[in-house]
Amino acid sequence: MKTSDLTTPALIADSKILETNIATMASKRPGRELRPHVKAFKSTAMAKKLVDAGHETFCCATIRELEGMVKAGFGSDLLLANETLDAKRIGELLVEGNCRITVAVDSLETIDAAVFAGVKEVLIDVNVGLQRCGCSPDEAGFLSEKAKASGLKVRGVMGYEGHLMHDPNVRRRTEKTQESMELLILAHEAVGGDVISGGGTGTWECNQAVTELQAGSYVLMDGDYSKLDLPFKEGLLLLTTVISTSKSGYAVLDGGLKALSVDSGNPKLLGEGEVIFCSDEHTTITNGSWTVGQRVGLRPSHIDPTIAKHEFIYLVEEIEESLDAELLETLKIDLRGW
Repeated sequence: MKTSDLTTPALIADSKILETNIATMASKRPGRELRPHVKAFKSTAMAKKLVDAGHETFCCATIRELEGMVKAGFGSDLLLANETLDAKRIGELLVEGNCRITVAVDSLETIDAAVFAGVKEVLIDVNVGLQRCGCSPDEAGFLSEKAKASGLKVRGVMGYEGHLMHDPNVRRRTEKTQESMELLILAHEAVGGDVISGGGTGTWECNQAVTELQAGSYVLMDGDYSKLDLPFKEGLLLLTTVISTSKSGYAVLDGGLKALSVDSGNPKLLGEGEVIFCSDEHTTITNGSWTVGQRVGLRPSHIDPTIAKHEFIYLVEEIEESLDAELLETLKIDLRGW
């Protein structure tokens, strides 16, 4: 079966790039020094490839991801790097499954929810500048003591410098990351524990403060991350078909907002022309020589929400310009939802 046999829109990925990206990260962040973030690819089949590369701990953003990873046998050390007030399902996993789950907390309310659900271990989530979740650094010690008094084991701290991930200025990104991590280290001194968790694909090299890096997008990359000075290559493509050229100078593809995310910008066209705009089920591009029925590839600008829109990723040995490659493997995207 070839990519030309697929119904479009469909996600295809270059297996050589995938393998190289995984190996590159593993060479610098081996084993437990990397806690791959499942939210990027939402697939236990992809997680298996990371296990094969030597990684045994994983980071999740949703309880659905936790459930799927435990069911697949990858629950030896999972972190829910997100706050939740409805932790009942986590407690059920801990009772039913042979797993270890740590939950991020940043308030008395999230601590109480963890205790009520039967969670045993937590990380204190610290705001290091993103202005999303996380307590202030000077509150971390207080919350840690409250958690311990409630019977929880506090493994350490986490803090995500997401506001710095896509800064194109290497020097500024490095300096600002160090400043953010100083806040996390300060919090860790008050909290204790052996875990300092954080970072991501954009700060994979300059963040030397964490004991474990939370990166996921690096496996297949996207248009936004590819603007940076990273050694990882883009390996994901949305395969589409030209369905109309009725308006002179334009071509319309059969994949749009329901097949890819544009929160980080329009996708990049593989080949001649440029993307004009995306609508629900269509993408309009400038037409040089595109013809109805021709296959066209689009590089997503943001991998995580794009993958979450699909059921499968089709692996090929190499994405060729002809877009007519043999299919090697189908990865089920089985961790979608909440």
